[in-house]
Amino acid sequence: MQNLNKLADDKLVAAYAQGNNEAFDALLNRHKDRVYSYIFHIVKNRDLAEDIFQETFVKAITTIRQGRYTDSGKFSSWISRIAHNLIIDYYRQEKAENTVSTDNDDATDILNRRDLADENVEDHLVKRQIMGDVRRIIRALPKSQREVLVMRYYRNMSFKEIAAATGVSINTALGRMRYAILNMRRIAKENNIVLTL
Repeated sequence: MQNLNKLADDKLVAAYAQGNNEAFDALLNRHKDRVYSYIFHIVKNRDLAEDIFQETFVKAITTIRQGRYTDSGKFSSWISRIAHNLIIDYYRQEKAENTVSTDNDDATDILNRRDLADENVEDHLVKRQIMGDVRRIIRALPKSQREVLVMRYYRNMSFKEIAAATGVSINTALGRMRYAILNMRRIAKENNIVLTL
């Protein structure tokens, strides 16, 4: 690790792309404080900042491992851009969720009935099929990957909470999540399963 700390960012990215996990640890340690501070400065909420911070590095891991990272500038600018886009995505989603007022149960009930009325039987059956396929794919994952995926997407736990609950490092939890997603894609492809409407 000591020698890795002396390498430039682009060399560390290349080493990580070749499978050297310690190279990514060096990148994470080098940039984590600045990226976290940037996120927290905007969102002003520690839990949310931590979630976006972790999602930022998961996205970076996935992009580099898939060979889609292009060194068209500095790594620090690239990782900051990922964080910025995730912050924007979060606020867009929150705005969309808050568009309809749910101050009383009647509003919620009307919204749910309207959604059901708009959805035809075919769409409903397709969604049920997709959800069934997703459940089968998740069951086919190795236990450690399935556990992290369920905690993250179904229990809405942060990677810090997942790491504590499973007794592993955050990097290990991030890695298991990445492999879970890659394995889900592989299983879906091998079985000709389409997971979108």
